[in-house]
Amino acid sequence: MEYVLSPDGTRIAYHRRGAGAPLILIPGSGTANPVAWTDVVPALAEHFTVYAVYRRGRGESGDGPTYAIEREFEDVAAIVDSAGEPAALLGHSFGGLCALEAALLTRNLRKLILYEPAIPLPGVVLYPEGVIDRMQALLDAGDREGVLITLYRDVVQMPPHEIEQLKASPAWPERVASAHNVLREARAEEQYTFSAQQFKDLHTPTLLLLGGESPRFIKKATEAVDTALPNSRIAVMPGQQHMAMYTAPDLFVHEMLSFLNEPG
Repeated sequence: MEYVLSPDGTRIAYHRRGAGAPLILIPGSGTANPVAWTDVVPALAEHFTVYAVYRRGRGESGDGPTYAIEREFEDVAAIVDSAGEPAALLGHSFGGLCALEAALLTRNLRKLILYEPAIPLPGVVLYPEGVIDRMQALLDAGDREGVLITLYRDVVQMPPHEIEQLKASPAWPERVASAHNVLREARAEEQYTFSAQQFKDLHTPTLLLLGGESPRFIKKATEAVDTALPNSRIAVMPGQQHMAMYTAPDLFVHEMLSFLNEPG
């Protein structure tokens, strides 16, 4: 385990594996720790030094006395800056939002990959009415697993067989243990305002990964980011939704490597 200090003094933990240029992985709310990448890190580590991050409040990472989403942006930028050379950065879902904003805080970024970033847009319902309150009630009742299942089923709209696949993985207990953080991140997402103008000068080469079977609201968010960025493109993964690193790891790695190995 290794650590970096975020600007607010919080210690952020990560596992490092492999050799080569740095590649930093930022998971979403449903995992938010390195178990999100178990099926893809071995292949990526053949080409890169992979940093698999525990987001704040998860695993070995510390936390602040109060939560603000801006601290997460700073956490990611701090890890990128600590790499010692220009790094590639991958963010998934809520981690994609964090990675996108972190890209404005560092000059050490070589390439950026955003897998279905959780970007709220006007007129697009990210969290259906009442779902955050239902997750809070489940958490208050001690049903941490129910919080995650509600997130996957009612927000991300994952099919039942994919949810069961996640539940059967050895990493499920670790996901359940950190389920309480899902609520604060959901509330922070609802308060976040996406400004396309903010990213007009972000020329970092960017790949936006999108599942071919993902819900329309996720596609709209991905397309909005693609429109806002001056140097980006979308790669659609046929037959996939929000968890391709589990459901199609070979395809996921292929798309990543194709982009990361491109010149520029």
